[in-house]
Amino acid sequence: MLQNGRVFYPIGYGADPTGANESSDAILQALNDAFNVQSGLELLPGVKDLGGVIIDFQGGNYKISKPIRFPPGVGNVVVQGGTLRASDTFPSDRHLIELWAPNSQKLKRTDAIKIDRNYVFNDVKDQTARTYYEDITFRDVLFDSGFRGGGIFVIDSARIRINNCFFLHFTTQGILVQRGHETFISSCFLGQRSTVGGDPGEKGFSGTAIDLASNDNAITDVTIFSAAIGVLLRGQANIVTRVHCYNKATAFGGIGILVKLADAALTRIDNCYLDYTGIVLEDPVQVHVTNGFFLGDANIVLKSIKGRISGLTIVENMFNGSPARNVPIIKLDGEFSNIDQVVIERNNVNGMSLKSTAGKLSVAGNGTKWVADFSPILVFPNRISHFQYSMYVKGLPRVFVAYGVTNVSDNVVVVESDRAVTAVVSVAVDQYNMVGEGNFVM
Repeated sequence: MLQNGRVFYPIGYGADPTGANESSDAILQALNDAFNVQSGLELLPGVKDLGGVIIDFQGGNYKISKPIRFPPGVGNVVVQGGTLRASDTFPSDRHLIELWAPNSQKLKRTDAIKIDRNYVFNDVKDQTARTYYEDITFRDVLFDSGFRGGGIFVIDSARIRINNCFFLHFTTQGILVQRGHETFISSCFLGQRSTVGGDPGEKGFSGTAIDLASNDNAITDVTIFSAAIGVLLRGQANIVTRVHCYNKATAFGGIGILVKLADAALTRIDNCYLDYTGIVLEDPVQVHVTNGFFLGDANIVLKSIKGRISGLTIVENMFNGSPARNVPIIKLDGEFSNIDQVVIERNNVNGMSLKSTAGKLSVAGNGTKWVADFSPILVFPNRISHFQYSMYVKGLPRVFVAYGVTNVSDNVVVVESDRAVTAVVSVAVDQYNMVGEGNFVM
């Protein structure tokens, strides 16, 4: 049967559900017929509303030797229920399914969305940019790239859903999204190799599970179990939540989540599980990391590209590691010269070195000098923006003691008194600066 109402079956066009024979042309013919269904309606300008037409793989296992490329200008489509496997001749630089119009220019794999340094993001969509696909849903599909290319490629599209899908054996990307808006990826599993961790070949894992060079996307309830990079964010205003990354350990060079867009990332990473692999933020500007669980010495690396950090919040996360290694929860890679609005605090640690942009110390002793050394805890070297201090003197209730801060340098605060006393000095410091606020202390 070719179709039932507006449900189209590739098997009816000659696709082989056993995977023994090549099925690309049969699947493409089924898509062609489905996309010729007429409703006379449009979604976005130039995008036909196909009324919810369904391409149903009926649980088949289909071998394909070329990409299943959707023609431009289609929307309101569902693709469901089966497996696509790359043949031995599938091109290694392509993806099993491609939403890619002839007029769309691919970004390079290393490019981020180009942002002017003075750009202010206000989420007003560029109405001159062409959108070729809208409201297309992929669900309950396994994508096996056979170590030849990737799974899904989406470009210049809006409101695409990838739900309850499984991606295996990719060498480039499991999912690649370029430009466009609102691709929602949920309840998916992705891995270059099938493993539950501790794989003897983990050091050789390559590829990127999810690569978003696009704005306004969401990744939710996803597990990434093998890849060199779990999630690569090269666009703005993306949210990553409830994602479990154990794709490749940091010790082997793996990265769980890489935020690569400098100057204006506008990224939220919430309630994620970084399992022996961490987060790398390049020149983070307006990035929020919260409610995460970092296991096995997984940490957050702040990597300097142009030396700028602004609007970075890392709060209320849990870190667990090996006391023998005492890995810091926050690590600086390079020097930062332009820092403002950074809050890193209220994180809890077991077996790792706590780092924060705020600290409190009490120093007790008898004498004229008390030294509060914050260098083990503060994130940025030689940088104290604000401090408060007080002295509690024991045994001399009616004697006035003059005391004050005499030095602030190298993240150390020195308090001295005019006479020897037994006292407790309490000091609170932070490394927070507002935009344009100078550092008058150090």
